[in-house]
Amino acid sequence: MTTTRPPARSRNSPPPEPEPQAPRAAVVAVRRLFAAEAPEFFLLLGTTIFLVVFGLVMVLSSSSIESYVDSKDFFTTATRQGLYALIGVPVMLIAARAPLSFWKRWARVAVFLGIGLQLLVVFTPLGWGNGYNQNWIRIGSFTAQPSELIKLAFVVWLAWMLTTRPQLLDDWKRILFAIGPVVGLSIGLVLFGADLGTAVILISIALGALFFAGVKLRWIAGAVAVISVIALLFVQLSDSRSGRVAAWLGGCVNPALAQNECYQVTHGWQSLAHGGVFGVGLGNSTGKWSWVPEADNDFIFAIIGEELGLLGAILVLGLFIVLAICFVRIIRMSRDPFAKLATAAAMVWIIGQAFVNIAVVLGLLPVLGVPLPLVSAGGSALITTLAAIGVVLSFARHRPEPVPLPGVARR
Repeated sequence: MTTTRPPARSRNSPPPEPEPQAPRAAVVAVRRLFAAEAPEFFLLLGTTIFLVVFGLVMVLSSSSIESYVDSKDFFTTATRQGLYALIGVPVMLIAARAPLSFWKRWARVAVFLGIGLQLLVVFTPLGWGNGYNQNWIRIGSFTAQPSELIKLAFVVWLAWMLTTRPQLLDDWKRILFAIGPVVGLSIGLVLFGADLGTAVILISIALGALFFAGVKLRWIAGAVAVISVIALLFVQLSDSRSGRVAAWLGGCVNPALAQNECYQVTHGWQSLAHGGVFGVGLGNSTGKWSWVPEADNDFIFAIIGEELGLLGAILVLGLFIVLAICFVRIIRMSRDPFAKLATAAAMVWIIGQAFVNIAVVLGLLPVLGVPLPLVSAGGSALITTLAAIGVVLSFARHRPEPVPLPGVARR
C-alpha cells in the first residue's frame, strides 16, 4: 500500500497563513460568560433583561412630552436611560462572574464608600437637590445618587457581618453595637437630605437581613416599634410630609386637597382608570402631558396601567413575582450562608421596593418617592439594581446541595 506525501514547501515560499481564531475565541468567551448549571441563573437573567427593555420602552413613552418641553427633543430622557442600561447590563454580567470571596472581601469597602459619598452630598457644595430633597452629587452635568450605592453595600455588608460573626445573633446588644452605628449613620445621612423613601428601603434591607439571619422575632418587633416612633416624629417635622400622610389617611376624598397633597395620587388614579382592561395604546397616555408628576419615574406604573391597561399592570406584577421566585430558589439552593443572606437582602430591596412603588400609585401607601426597580428612569438606581442582581447571579451559577441558613432554628 502506498501513501502520498504532501509536496515539500520551498524555503522561499511564504509560511502558511494561520487559521483565524478570533471568532472562535469570542464564541468561547461568550459561552463562558453565560456558563451555568442552575436554571435559576437563566430565569433571573432573562426576566431582568426583559424588565430593563420594557422599562426603556415605557420611559420613552412617559417622558417624551416633558423631554420635548425641556429640550425640543422627544428622546432626551430615553436616550440617557438607554446609556445607563448599556452601562448597567455589562456591570451585571461582570458581577455575575465574580467569585464569592470577592464580595466578602469588598463588603466593608463598599459600605464605607457609600457613606463617604453620602457625606459629600450633605456637607459639601457637591450636594444637589431637586426641590424636594437633596440626595445627589452633581459635578457639571453629571449627577449620581450615593444612597443607591448604600443599598447595594447594605446587601453584601450585612450578609458578611451576620454570617462571619454568628455570636451576634444571641444578644441584641451585640447586634446593636456591631451594625447599629453603620446602619444608623447611613440612614441618618439620607434623612438629612429629606429622602424618606430611600430611608424606608434601607431600613427594610436591614430588618430583612436580620430576619433571614435568624434574629429573634421579638427583637425585630421591638426595632420596628422604635423605628415607627422615630418615623412619626420625623414626619411631624415637615408640613409637606405630614400633609401627605394626613391626606393618605383621609383617602384623598377631600376636594380641597385635590390640587395639593393629593394631586399626584388622584391623577395617577385617573390614568389607571383611563386605561381600563386593555389600555389606550402604547404612547397614547394623557397623564404624561404634565398631568401626572414624575410620570417617567415614581409614577411610571400609572402610565403603564393607562397605556397597557390592567393586563399590562398584571404583567409587571407577574414579572416581579418571577424575580421573587428566582431569589427564593437561589436562597434554597445556595450552600454558603453569606450567599443565602445576601440574596435574601437583595430580594427584600428589589421586590420590596417594587411593591412599595406600586402600592403608592394605588394609594395603599403615602407618597414616598421611590422608583420602580429596573423600569423607572434614573441611572444610579438602574445601575446599582443591576449590580445587585449580578451579585445574586454569581451565587446562582451552579447548583450545590442545599443547606439550612444558620440561625433560623434559633426562633
